[in-house]
Amino acid sequence: MIYIVRKEHFNAAHKLYNPKWSKDKNMSEFGVCSNENWHGHNYEIEVTVKGKINPESGMLVNLKYLSKIMKEEIIDKVDHKNLNLDVPFLEGIITTTENVTIKFWEILDAKIKSLDNSECRLHKIRVYETPRNFVEYYGEK
Repeated sequence: MIYIVRKEHFNAAHKLYNPKWSKDKNMSEFGVCSNENWHGHNYEIEVTVKGKINPESGMLVNLKYLSKIMKEEIIDKVDHKNLNLDVPFLEGIITTTENVTIKFWEILDAKIKSLDNSECRLHKIRVYETPRNFVEYYGEK
């Protein structure tokens, strides 16, 4: 088994807010992250795939294809956007890094399974909200 990682970057705004809660409850739970006027992050996303090397190509996956999938399916849809307002696949969820990472997994998993190398599978997604805060997800719910 071999593991390959591709990293991409995006900038986005959001706020943490549960519409079922009062303004005070949101502030108590989320602090300044529930600011009415939003806040932003310089996110990093790392996608790790695993599998067996294709003997014909010598690669698990061509990183050019993995990069293209990440950009078309995720980065182009979230970069310089408001995650709460501008991203249809995040509609109706609280845009914590945890929830966003799970949505990224759901989108990328199917695309990676459709690559030419049937041995290639999504292993892990890591999303950095800040250099010190990140979420890792392995597909378990």
